[in-house]
Amino acid sequence: MFFCFDFGIKKIGLSIGQQISKTVSLLKPFKINNGKINWLKIKYLLKFWNPISVVIGLPINNNKSLLLIFLILKFSIVFYKKFNVYIFFHNEYLSTIEAKKFFLIYKKKYKIKDIYIDSISSKLILKSWFIDNKY
Repeated sequence: MFFCFDFGIKKIGLSIGQQISKTVSLLKPFKINNGKINWLKIKYLLKFWNPISVVIGLPINNNKSLLLIFLILKFSIVFYKKFNVYIFFHNEYLSTIEAKKFFLIYKKKYKIKDIYIDSISSKLILKSWFIDNKY
């Protein structure tokens, strides 16, 4: 099992995937309140799902997101120090745009709520990571 985080300034999208079947499922994203991350919720999710590694999206090709890259790296360092779970980074450039397109096309068919856009983005990142790393 792998977790994937799509880190944003207001929310963190979350998905979980199986490397064998290459299936990825959405988990409910969680809010960042006044810059504070709910580490207890992350701890609970890690205990419940017990992933072997975490993939975190990093917007590599976007020069406008240097602050976001800094915040993602800071989150990653704290995450690793707290939970000692191995972290992979994967380019997430344009994943949110793709997630919004997916949402508009499939929202009625799959009955997806718009709060899941960040988790859809996370799902796209993890699926791409599986493909690129032959998992």
